[in-house]
Amino acid sequence: MKFTDGYWLMRPGCTPRFAVEVADVRADADRMTLHAPVKHVTRRGGTLNSPLLTVECWSPAEGVIGVRTTHHAGSARGGPEFALPGAGEGVGKVSRDGTLLELTSGQLTLRVDSSQPWRLEFTAEGRELTSAGERGTGFVTDAEGRHHMVAQLALDVGELVYGLGERFTPFVKNGQTVDIWQADGGTSSEQAYKNIPFHLTNRGYGVFVNHPGRVSYEVGSESVGQVQFSVEDQSLEYFVVYRPAPKQVLERYTALTGRPALPPAWALGLWLTTSFTTDYDEATVNRFIDGMAERGIPLSVFHFDCFWMRAYQWCDFDWDSDTFPDPAGMLARLKERGLKTSAWINPYIAQKSALFEEGMREGHLVRRPDGTVWQWDLWQAGMALVDFTNPAARDWYTGKLRTLLAQGVDCFKTDFGERVPTDVVWHDGSDPERMHNYYTHLYNQAVFDLLREERGEGEALLFARSATAGGQQYPVHWGGDCDSHFGAMAESLRGGLSLGLSGFGFWSHDIGGFEGTPTPTVFTRWVQFGLLSSHSRLHGSKSYRVPWDYGEEAVEVTREFTLLKHRLAPYLQRAAQQAHTTGVPVMRAMLLEFPDDPTAALLDRQYMLGDVLLVAPVFTDDGTVEYYVPEGTWTNILTGARITGPRWVREQHDLHTLPLLARPDSAIPLAADDQHPVSAWAEGVELRVHSFADGAERTVVIPRTDGPGETARFHLRREGDRLHVRTDSSHPWQLRIGGPDGTLHTITVGLAVTDFPFED
Repeated sequence: MKFTDGYWLMRPGCTPRFAVEVADVRADADRMTLHAPVKHVTRRGGTLNSPLLTVECWSPAEGVIGVRTTHHAGSARGGPEFALPGAGEGVGKVSRDGTLLELTSGQLTLRVDSSQPWRLEFTAEGRELTSAGERGTGFVTDAEGRHHMVAQLALDVGELVYGLGERFTPFVKNGQTVDIWQADGGTSSEQAYKNIPFHLTNRGYGVFVNHPGRVSYEVGSESVGQVQFSVEDQSLEYFVVYRPAPKQVLERYTALTGRPALPPAWALGLWLTTSFTTDYDEATVNRFIDGMAERGIPLSVFHFDCFWMRAYQWCDFDWDSDTFPDPAGMLARLKERGLKTSAWINPYIAQKSALFEEGMREGHLVRRPDGTVWQWDLWQAGMALVDFTNPAARDWYTGKLRTLLAQGVDCFKTDFGERVPTDVVWHDGSDPERMHNYYTHLYNQAVFDLLREERGEGEALLFARSATAGGQQYPVHWGGDCDSHFGAMAESLRGGLSLGLSGFGFWSHDIGGFEGTPTPTVFTRWVQFGLLSSHSRLHGSKSYRVPWDYGEEAVEVTREFTLLKHRLAPYLQRAAQQAHTTGVPVMRAMLLEFPDDPTAALLDRQYMLGDVLLVAPVFTDDGTVEYYVPEGTWTNILTGARITGPRWVREQHDLHTLPLLARPDSAIPLAADDQHPVSAWAEGVELRVHSFADGAERTVVIPRTDGPGETARFHLRREGDRLHVRTDSSHPWQLRIGGPDGTLHTITVGLAVTDFPFED
């Protein structure tokens, strides 16, 4: 929210009060509390009739420093609060040298000189990261009498800001106004389904605003050298998170707010849905599945979208008996064909649903202040909202889902969760403004916990649309309602990369676009992009997304890239394990892998899939693509072509290829089985070695298919014209040097150490 009129003046009715100095300090061993007047005090009388800010500073985790500024501490403050599973006590250390105070946590230090004008200076390893100076700490009252706590942190020359959730606006957030407020706005506006009050910069730190309600950001857009964030409250708390590299910052941030669960490996395969408002029944479902099989396209998951239930009755969790007369039998038949099934749900109860009366009677629905059930007709007629702050309502809702799991459903698409009113009363007394964003967390948590309980650790999986901070713990999330053209494909990618820089490890999108019907070229290019994402789902609104509706070449490409993803499954599952243990996403903005390359800092039309593969989706009808190659010699794993960077490349690709480049000095494990996402990955695995320089070495891990851990490990090192491989694998394996047509060596018996001639 903007408060100023240019740099010198305030907007009409806005009155600022910013800390100007330190009046006194209370320093403990691990924290310090500063009292800051909002005017320079020269005599005793100056302490009267003027605010005094309380600024508390502490460390909840190594390399993280928290700052909480409070004006009136007695104001009522209802929940909810973000859970911080990684927060602890007594982490920081306070030192004092005269008027200079320092709070240190790991390599991060907050420095305050109480004899100088107000300034909070954050430093690490001898350099200043950022600071809160003259207008950096305080509050503003506006013309309507609203009270906004405000903070500003300085931006350095050339400093770029990323994150703030799944945002479809420009990838670099400098110059943007961003409101952290859940909305169902599609992928073509400034609104977002997944709003995360965390931003990351290219200077080795991130900032998390610990406030679940509306947080308004001005990212170099009001004061061009500052990131400003404000909340309508009496207190504002934020954490500065430091580590030298952006991947390490994400690791530290997700340690604080929660790491992603590890999705089951079967979810890596191709998902197909009924689409949204299309006509379908069991015969249609079987026709789709048979059609995929007849065309040699392996399918892993079939998803039933909204109309598996009867119209006007979402959600009653009862199958429409006219179209699905034997749901348990149908699900069993699908399971016999090797398919998992997913069912669409949302947290709303329509008035026509039999559950509406039950939920109203039992107090499970959100109510207005006058005690009546909150309802409206947007989305569902007479729609009410389940109150997940009520443990009984949570159990009631998940009890209905338990019945579906007993029928054979494997996972749920937890749609919606953004349209949450503020003129209501919550069961636990939560503040409605703060609950608006946080509601989705309770919703997804309830469903995920049920799946974990019923299906077991490592088998729980959502396909969720909305999220807030900490929501990364309940994967997977998808990008919401996009159009069916190249522009929407690009904006979807921007959103996914921004979400990955906000702590989310897994992300998907509607292959082909949701609204409208894509051209055959758009569909086919989106198939490539979708099958080179962490999770891959064909889905549309008013038209089907079966590939034969888009031509024979679309069928061929869908088959080719599905088989490719199955072969890449051990590599992708290892990247998934890394997301689970470190918080680094599977789909990575280029700056995560190349933080010292200035060009990589700006790229939003390409990404790294894991730490080795560069993907540059094609966004043009004629197959022209421009992309950037970082330093070294890269190899297109589809064509064998080599490109030496750093440089920009302009190429033209037919519909069967795209820039899919292996990093220099890399080795990618490819499964022998291309028909299934889950197979005995270590048996017959092919190690594809690319551009190994003399002296280069790399370790390749073959992960388990059923959770964390590994089944085999290969260590490769080149010495002159020889490549040495050391392994603990007891299975046959292969090694190919170069591109897809490179020299192939087959090891039929597991050997601890093997030596190969190297001719790349």
